[in-house]
Amino acid sequence: MATINFGGVLEEVVTREEFPMEKAREFLKDEVIAVIGYGVQGPGQALNLKDNGFNVIIGQRKNSPTWDKAVADGWVPGVSLFEIEEAASKGTIIQFLLSDAGQISLWPTLKPHLTAGKALYFSHGFGITYKDQTGIIPPADVDVILVAPKGSGTSLRRLFLAGQGLNSSFAVFQDATGKARQRAIALGIGVGSGYLFETDFRKEVYSDLTGERGSLMGAIQGIFAAQYQTLRSNGHSPSEAFNETVEELTQSLMPLVAENGMDWMYANCSTTAQRGALDWWKKFKDATQPVFDELYASVAAGKEAARSIASNSTTDYREKLNEELRELRESEMWQAGAAVRKLRPNN
Repeated sequence: MATINFGGVLEEVVTREEFPMEKAREFLKDEVIAVIGYGVQGPGQALNLKDNGFNVIIGQRKNSPTWDKAVADGWVPGVSLFEIEEAASKGTIIQFLLSDAGQISLWPTLKPHLTAGKALYFSHGFGITYKDQTGIIPPADVDVILVAPKGSGTSLRRLFLAGQGLNSSFAVFQDATGKARQRAIALGIGVGSGYLFETDFRKEVYSDLTGERGSLMGAIQGIFAAQYQTLRSNGHSPSEAFNETVEELTQSLMPLVAENGMDWMYANCSTTAQRGALDWWKKFKDATQPVFDELYASVAAGKEAARSIASNSTTDYREKLNEELRELRESEMWQAGAAVRKLRPNN
C-alpha cells in the first residue's frame, strides 16, 4: 500500500501500481463472480470486470426489463446470464448489487446459497450496518467485503471506456477464509477503481448517506432552488437566473475545481468574483453547519435508514418516485435548464 498525505493526515491507499490488474486476475482466476442485480451499479461493475478478463455471470429475473438490458449488453442466457438462484449457486463471489430495499426482499432467497468459503460482496454498507432493520446477517463461514465506487455505475462504466477510473473505498466486515482483504482489493481493481482507500461498513454508509442528502445531491438542489428563487423574485429572467445559478457552475467552474481545487477555480475568475466568494463562503458554512450536523445525527441514529426502508419497500414506491422527479423536472428552474442545454454550442 502507498502512504499519501491527505491535507496533513497520512493515509494508506491501494493503487494500480501496488496491485496491478494482472495480480488481480491471478488472485481471482478460480473464482466465479456472480453479479446479482443489473440496475444501477450492476452493469458498470459487471461489464468492467468482464472486459478486464474476470469470470463473471449475471443473476436476474427472467422476463424483466433488467434481464432484457443484460441480454442487450451481451450477456448470454444459460452461459453468462441466469436466474438469480442459479447464479448465486454457481458463484463463489456473490456481488449483491440490488437496491437496499431489494436486498432486504431477496435476502431469504439468497442466504441458502452462501455456502462455506464464498464471499458476499456489497457496494454499500447499508444492509450490514443496519442489520437490525434489514435482517441481513451473513453466515459466519463466508467472507463479507465491500467495494464502493465513489460515483454511479454509469460514471464507472463511462470512465472505464475512456481509460480512466473512479476512486473507491473498500472494507472487510468478516474474514472467514483469511483472504477477504485480497479478494476485496482484487475486485476493486477489477471493477475499474483508480485507487482504493480503506474504510469500514459503518463509516461507508454514514458518509454515503450524508453525502447524498448533503452536498452531492440534496443540499446542492436546495441551494440552487433558493438562489434561483431570489433572482426570479427580484426581476431576473428564467434564463439569466438559471445561467447564474446552475449552468455556469456545472459547465465552467466545477471542471476547474475538479482539475486543480477550489483555490484554482477562484484564481481563474475575476477579482470581483474572488472577493465576493472569499467574503461569503464562511457565512454559508456557518448557516449550513447545523443542518449537516442534524443530518449526520439522523444517519447515525438509523432514522434515515428507517425512512428509506419504509419508503422504498412500498408497492407504489416507483410511482411516487416518478411523481417527485416529475415535480423537479417540470419546475420552472429545470424547464429553463432544459432550454439552456439545447442552446449549448455543442448541441
